Order: sequence, then structure tokens, then C-alpha cells
Amino acid sequence: MIERTAACHQCVSAAELVGIYYSQANGSGEVVRRPELNASPSSGAANNPLGVFTQCNSESVPPPYRALLAHTNHMTVTVESYHRDSVDVEVLRSNIDSEHYCREILLRTHSNGVVVQYGIVRLRLKFLPEAPRAEILEQRKPLGRVLIEHEVLRKIELFELIKIECGETLANFFSVPVGTLAYGRTAMLYCNNEPAIELLEIVRP
Repeated sequence: MIERTAACHQCVSAAELVGIYYSQANGSGEVVRRPELNASPSSGAANNPLGVFTQCNSESVPPPYRALLAHTNHMTVTVESYHRDSVDVEVLRSNIDSEHYCREILLRTHSNGVVVQYGIVRLRLKFLPEAPRAEILEQRKPLGRVLIEHEVLRKIELFELIKIECGETLANFFSVPVGTLAYGRTAMLYCNNEPAIELLEIVRP
């Protein structure tokens, strides 16, 4: 069940989520953990292997990306509806500590394996009931499908819409040329009214 209420006051940072798995080096060789949004193409492309990220509003997001991103529904359901196919999750890497479970993922169409979404997830373990938490940690199903099947009370707060000029890593995931424009979003998913899951979700360009 999805619950929609007034906007909540939690901040979800694309830069911080990207920084979980991608470090950059500045001119002096120092590792920078958190790439900045709104970087200029000349500075951002070299520093962030995913690409140049720029915040934007919904009016500047062209179709079909606006319909895919500017909403408060699960992306699993949204991309399955758009592509008329179920999706499978591929976990590229993950890590867990006493408080958080993080993973970098691709969603692929079940019929032909096309990558339709890239994402980074950071989950606060204490805010999820035991059964869905255990199934998420098995890494066999998309996150949204697990929460829906377990009927976890949830609401989704859209935080940022983002335009991305694909860097080499993201371009390789989507099998598109470097520099291709893609669009994504950050969101907070609340489970039983607790800020449980931070999301960075980028759809196929």
C-alpha cells in the first residue's frame, strides 16, 4: 500500500549516493568522495565517471522521461508498465554495515535483458520489517516488488529531477555513446512512516 502525505523533510543527495561507489581525484590527487551536481561539462565530465549531473525542474524534462520520473510511484512498476515487460534486478555491487545496506543495480527487461534503469540504493535496516528486509538482502528481486508483495506501508517523496550527460561508465551500462543525455531522480521511500530508503534512479536514454 502506498501512502501519500504532505512533503517530508528529508534530504536525498545524488552526489552523496554516487559517492558511495565512485571516488574522484582532484588536480592534486586527493580523493573526493562526493561529486557535485551542477558541474560544468568541462569540469564535471572528467571527475564523475557516471557523467555530468544537473538538477532540473519537471517542465524541462522532455517526454517520455517526465512521465517516467516525475511521480511518487515505484520505479519498478513504472518501467515495467512503460516497457510492457517485467524487470529483473542485477546487483553490480553491494555492502552492508550495522546501520545501512547499499547496492548499485541495473534493472533489465525479462524478455531480452535490455538495461532500462540504473540505480543506487541506501537502505536503513532498522526501518524495514524482518521479512522484506531478509528478501531484499537475498538480492534476487527488485526492491519495489519486494515491498509490494509484503504489503509494506510506504510513501515516496520525490526530491530531485536530474539531467545527466552520460560519462563512460553510465554509457557502457546503457550501451549508448558517451555524452548521451539521460534523466533521473532522487527520492526517499518511507516505510511505516520512517525514512527507510534513499534512491538514485536513472532511466534508459
